[in-house]
Amino acid sequence: MIIDCHTRLWSDTRQLGDATAKRLAGGPPKYWAEPCGDAAAHGRAMSCVDASLVLGHRAELVGAHVPNELIADFVSRDPEHRIGIAGIDPLAETVDQDFAMAMNLGFAGITVSPSLAGFHPTHSSAMKIYESCCQHSLPVIVAMPQPIPADAVLEFARPIHWDEVARTYPELRIMFTQIGYPWIDELLVLAGKHENVFAEVSGVATRPWQIYNALSTAWSLDVIDRLLFGSGFPLSTPQLAIESLYNVNASIKGTPLPSIPRSKVKGIVERNAFECLGIRHSLAGSTPSNSTSRKEIPTNDAS
Repeated sequence: MIIDCHTRLWSDTRQLGDATAKRLAGGPPKYWAEPCGDAAAHGRAMSCVDASLVLGHRAELVGAHVPNELIADFVSRDPEHRIGIAGIDPLAETVDQDFAMAMNLGFAGITVSPSLAGFHPTHSSAMKIYESCCQHSLPVIVAMPQPIPADAVLEFARPIHWDEVARTYPELRIMFTQIGYPWIDELLVLAGKHENVFAEVSGVATRPWQIYNALSTAWSLDVIDRLLFGSGFPLSTPQLAIESLYNVNASIKGTPLPSIPRSKVKGIVERNAFECLGIRHSLAGSTPSNSTSRKEIPTNDAS
């Protein structure tokens, strides 16, 4: 089974904030795999995975607001393969109503962006949201969507700020996108300390040297089992990300550096993220041995 833990959707780039919309006005950055994040492109890209988490986005500091109703409608068209994650800004005046609406719409978790929303992860309003997530058994996904607007507060994106959150709410499932990039080592240390801290590999997965170093460190720290698969669509696609992961050792061929075992890579690609994140879903009890992706992806040997 393959679950893409990081995909995005919007119907208008203005939903990403004025600064981001202006940067995308002439077309997406050259490193994006898909030209847009609309429903049609999402459907095509996800044909090779069993399910995908569709992350919302709300960050009033940068004017970003992808309506949770848009995400809910998209998910409702294929609930077997799409799982909605509500975008929440703890500093928004409507945060209580937004959270209540997310529960009414059946979202399986929330996503927050401290850097783009401009709040410290331990802000009192944010802590109140985490407590509500614990009460409803919802995971919190921590994201820093690309491209990063100039108004974003980068220091609030550091994984180390979540240590207090994890200590206060040890039962809270927390997943970071892009392995906490650019603070990958910091994220891996945090995961080693707290059993309910996870990360998905999008973005970094398609950068050969970075992904090798990240997986090597995760393996040495014995936290590689906390890494989940994610493509970061539309920046990448599941097929591109998986192919890159299985080629993780290509950059060290001919060197004395240790290779990452293929079994470890396969574990990331096929890990049951629903169980890790406590998400209730019909596929939650599935394993790689009794569930296959809707379309096989050819891969090279990573060993």
